[in-house]
Amino acid sequence: MTQKKWAYEDFPEGGTLDLGTKQVTAAELIAFASEFDAQPMHLDEEAGKASILGGLSASGWHICSMFMRMMCDAFLLDSTSQGSPGIDYTRWKKPVLAGDTLTGRSTILAKRTSRSRPNLGFVTMRAELFNQRGECVFELENTGMFLTREAAA
Repeated sequence: MTQKKWAYEDFPEGGTLDLGTKQVTAAELIAFASEFDAQPMHLDEEAGKASILGGLSASGWHICSMFMRMMCDAFLLDSTSQGSPGIDYTRWKKPVLAGDTLTGRSTILAKRTSRSRPNLGFVTMRAELFNQRGECVFELENTGMFLTREAAA
């Protein structure tokens, strides 16, 4: 395995990771919804305006996908990640609309090494995405599994 920037040791409890920014376009909202969540408010501006969401909005599952891409680009692809045992919770707190700009961060809540595999660590994080007005639109908490630097060498 080539040397990775992020191993288990590189996630300090209480630390935060910048996930960068993502511009949300109408075209990508419609493309995602057309294939995976074809509800009217995700496909049509007028239907979105008529809904409680107030405009053409991202599917919650699309928001999860955008978050995953942001996390991959920020650190995951340059890490010793071994996947995740699951997601503890996801909250879609406000609509994400066409034209929004998302920024994200992940906060390391806890970490521990595996009892059965001491070369593997569990890192629990809370991720948040914010729109251009600073409003939290998405929150997710999950645990990722990362090899230690020694194991990855």
